[in-house]
Amino acid sequence: MIRPDEQYFPFLAGEETMRKLAEGIRERMFSYVSTSKLQSLVLGISGGIDSTLCAALLRPVCDRLDIPLIGRSITIETNKPEEIDRSIAVGEAFCHDFAHLDITETFFANKKLLVHYDDSHLSKLRQGNMKARMRMMVLFDLAQLHRGMVISTDNYTEYLTGFWTLHGDVGDYAPVQHLWKTEIYNLANYLLGEETPEQQAAMQSSIDATPLDGLGISASDCEQLGVENYFEADRLFAAYFQGDETLREHVLIKRYYASEFKRHNPACFTREELVSGMGK
Repeated sequence: MIRPDEQYFPFLAGEETMRKLAEGIRERMFSYVSTSKLQSLVLGISGGIDSTLCAALLRPVCDRLDIPLIGRSITIETNKPEEIDRSIAVGEAFCHDFAHLDITETFFANKKLLVHYDDSHLSKLRQGNMKARMRMMVLFDLAQLHRGMVISTDNYTEYLTGFWTLHGDVGDYAPVQHLWKTEIYNLANYLLGEETPEQQAAMQSSIDATPLDGLGISASDCEQLGVENYFEADRLFAAYFQGDETLREHVLIKRYYASEFKRHNPACFTREELVSGMGK
């Protein structure tokens, strides 16, 4: 079971801490991309705070390396107009190469492959997973074409709740996966001070937006997590991991345990288990 240790608390905050955090992420990305001899970075842009923050962190790295930050807003029938507008604003503000693609028609064609679907919650989840995996197909193809890698945009709060699609939201490199959602907002607000007016407007819009996966499963992320906002989710996790067992039955903590298999995927035998089993 993956549980945060003491280094995850308290949540990172403060201007100087955020400056060091941004510099640290960018230096690690620069080193990794340089060593790997990658020729591009590919980012799916939803208009949400996570992908917007990743764009803001990655743009200076790509400029320094003289490689393109390739962004795509890949929308389907459940994406709301305001989501699409935000994603386009972010892509145009931060990316060297950006386009908006609507794959609704392709989704409806692929939807026919599902064995059965209706208006149930399970059916919405299955269709949502298909949408996420279709988006990632586009991004990975772009990465192969441009000899780059796909960036994961998940944060630690979503990682622990399993609020992501296996083979649909996981890229090649995850620069912010170990930052709580609270820290995502803190870092985004700090970065506002170093951006152009166009970038500031796009970032602020993402900061102010209601978190939404755009998959048509619920009215907001927090509705699915059983909390008012992500700040409450982080406080609940902090209290639980520091010993408050009264929270064991909260929907958020239940999601943490129910999604454990995602954080150990694929499940497999170790070499030791395989070899030792041969002698029995």
